Amino acid sequence: MFRLKFGLLPIVLGGAFLVFGSISQATAQEVTLRIHHFLPASSTVQVELLEPWAERVETQSEGRIAIEIYPTMQLGGRAPQLFDQVRDGVVEMVWTLPGYTPGRFPKLEVFELPFVPGSARATSAAAQKYYETHARDELSSVRPILVHAHAPGTLHMKDTRIRKLEDLQGVKVRAPTRILNDTLDILGASPVGMPVPQVPEAISKGVIQGAALPYEVTRSLRMHELTDSHTEFHGERGLYTAVFLFLMNKQTYESLPADLQQVIDDNSGLELALEIGATWDEAEEPGRQAAREEGDAFDIIEGEELQRWREASQPVIEEWVAERDAAGDDGEALLSAARELIEHYSEE
Repeated sequence: MFRLKFGLLPIVLGGAFLVFGSISQATAQEVTLRIHHFLPASSTVQVELLEPWAERVETQSEGRIAIEIYPTMQLGGRAPQLFDQVRDGVVEMVWTLPGYTPGRFPKLEVFELPFVPGSARATSAAAQKYYETHARDELSSVRPILVHAHAPGTLHMKDTRIRKLEDLQGVKVRAPTRILNDTLDILGASPVGMPVPQVPEAISKGVIQGAALPYEVTRSLRMHELTDSHTEFHGERGLYTAVFLFLMNKQTYESLPADLQQVIDDNSGLELALEIGATWDEAEEPGRQAAREEGDAFDIIEGEELQRWREASQPVIEEWVAERDAAGDDGEALLSAARELIEHYSEE
């Protein structure tokens, strides 16, 4: 069974036990993979993705792969450094948010554009397939296990209800990505970029008045206790999502024997994206229910008001397309591909 790590202090064992234990361990496994991420051990990513994935890989490898999970950046560094940590071999695997390094993965940003994402299942499958077809160059220095996305996000607010565009004017709202930062800015808010672990304290201290988050992560952050209103968006396409990456060090993967590489491959890609996307969709309701139990208010942007938000945010999409064109890509073609893939997996 994989080992969940909460500290790095060694356990001093008796000499004879250590010797025989080491021999037994060397026989039982060939590699230990450490997974580093920035969320708590109680988060959806750890409980629903990393722990089951670790258990499957250990079982299918017959114990030759051992996995250790380190939440809340326990191996050091900051969340925006996770990609570099796995690329450089500081750790063997990471789960991270590419939006923490703005502009570094511009093709993958297409799924974060306003009113592009659908359900977590459809968008995750679309993101995985899009990566395989259109964005391999952005992740060529690592071995991707999974590209996925959360369900369309919600605005979680404290002492400030957002029911129309005018309510957003000048309001300080945390944004997870460059694209949402630009979107909130053009809609009239004052976006504040910060990694999600910093959000609860920022809300408590009044640094921000709200945060853009999926409900899925709110319980582990206690956001249902810290906020008092929640603004959702009606329809099949949400205001935003964030793309996530589950990655392995490329040299570590290539050093594995072929049969262990196959174990990793069998637990990577589209089927995993569909599975995890569905899990992320299901994880929305417990977070929403927790907010209900707190007596929070819920507002839905729909109808003519929703159309106002769509029209006001359109320049963000146009700017992204223009940026991709300037970089030598066909921005409109990439956007169309992403939308078509989301539509395809929404109907599947």
